[in-house]
Amino acid sequence: MFSILPLLAGLLMAAASLTPSLIPRDWILQGVLAGTSMAAGYLVLVFMLALWRALQIPLLPRRWATICHVVLAIPVLALLVRCVALTDDWQNSIRSRMEMPPLEAANTTKMILLAAAVFLILYLLGRGMQGLFNLLRNRLARYIPSASANVLGLLLAAVIVLLITRDGVVNWAFRIADQSYAAAQHITDPNTPAPTEDWRAGGPASKVDWGLMGKPGRDFVLSGPRAAAISGFVGRPALEPLRIYVGLAQDKSPEVRAQIALDEMIRLGAFERKVLIVASPTGTGWMDPASYDALEYMHAGDVATVAVQYSYLQSPMALIFETRSGLDQATATMRLIYEHWRHMPDNARPRLYMHGISLGAWSSMYSFSPFQMMNEPIQGALWVGPPFPSELWRQTNNARRPGSPFILPEIDDGEVIRYASQFAPPDRSGKPWGRLRILYLQHASDAIVFYNATSLWRAPEWMYEPPAPDVSPFLNFTPIVTQLQLAVDMAVSTSTPPGFGHTYDAEEYIDGWVSVTAPEGWTPADTARLKAKCGKDGLLGCKNG
Repeated sequence: MFSILPLLAGLLMAAASLTPSLIPRDWILQGVLAGTSMAAGYLVLVFMLALWRALQIPLLPRRWATICHVVLAIPVLALLVRCVALTDDWQNSIRSRMEMPPLEAANTTKMILLAAAVFLILYLLGRGMQGLFNLLRNRLARYIPSASANVLGLLLAAVIVLLITRDGVVNWAFRIADQSYAAAQHITDPNTPAPTEDWRAGGPASKVDWGLMGKPGRDFVLSGPRAAAISGFVGRPALEPLRIYVGLAQDKSPEVRAQIALDEMIRLGAFERKVLIVASPTGTGWMDPASYDALEYMHAGDVATVAVQYSYLQSPMALIFETRSGLDQATATMRLIYEHWRHMPDNARPRLYMHGISLGAWSSMYSFSPFQMMNEPIQGALWVGPPFPSELWRQTNNARRPGSPFILPEIDDGEVIRYASQFAPPDRSGKPWGRLRILYLQHASDAIVFYNATSLWRAPEWMYEPPAPDVSPFLNFTPIVTQLQLAVDMAVSTSTPPGFGHTYDAEEYIDGWVSVTAPEGWTPADTARLKAKCGKDGLLGCKNG
């Protein structure tokens, strides 16, 4: 049933998949990854053998082939056994760095059985596709030469499989997910009715429809510190922070949603605040309280934040299926707000900053137009966990100073652009900022930032550097397998504790906002007090005192 050489290649790839990557895996994820890697190795060798035969290169006699199989099987099986034995230690080498409890050793058998089941399912699917190819090839061979029948049969089989998966299974799954997330967004908690204050978005005089705002928007608008709590912390009178949020259901057009946001900002006096944040949400529309709560504390509530939703999907799905939606929405929103802001008198307009997390960082960066803003630049930006496709992030990385690390580049003297992580604060160099302050906050263990499609055949650049404190020293590169590992890492990148992977915590946001916005009269002691407050609350965001 199985070809021996492809099977050995599959086992070799399965063994390699047990090595650690960026995010720790439980036995279920590891079993799926090992089974998928085994199927990939099997497929590669089947293809190579088919190519060998097509080129009519002589094969070994059966007896010598059997001897070679036995000789090759011994080291492959020995390596597989060794990797299985070290699996828990390798995973724990990441977990210990992320302050997670060690794995239970009793799950190894279940992982192996799951890997075998996944491989078998994928193998049977592959046999089904091969059967489809054979059927088409044999039918076509009745009417055209066999060589042409082989090529045309392969193309037809590929098209059929593509249509079934893309237009059938994938689109069906996308529609179900989109409907499920959309339904969840419109669930209104009866204990949280529309606000009665006119100064809140969604209130009695608001231009934003509370019922169409969606759950992430309602949570964002109603949560956060109140003026009394902020005043108690800073020791002086504070304002009620303004939070403006327009839901995706408000209108089909991103331009209309952006205009509604601008109208609401004008109504609430957002342009009269000291600090104005144009934020782009994550794929689901979520706004991380760890970031916005901290910012409002350090500026005594004299902050207005505006965001417009562009999707219902989780960021990885929105990245694949709704690539343009976030980019178009962020561009429309930033264009309108910036045009209004730049026509205000210099001494009367707020300090304008851009902000985004994950997919929101990508869309926010996309809406940043250096040519448009060259004469009237904004004050800065804080972009957190920028996804790997972000063109501006890539261009910035390529401009890094020679010798500076890929995971934390140094751009010139750091006057305009800086990088920070949980282990490297933004002001570590001690050098002054320039007029414009742009900060990238990223973790070395964040696969959404450091995924690279070329890892299919070559090691990413960051793998040649000494591992960061949150990256396992046992991480290494294996063609194809590393690509699969990083893909899994992206899918579960938010499963880590705050401060690792794609989960960013309050202390990092505090350092970032202090560096980018330079709060008036703020001291290192204030930073320490705010961090202690967030830790004491036991929540990602700084909640009311």
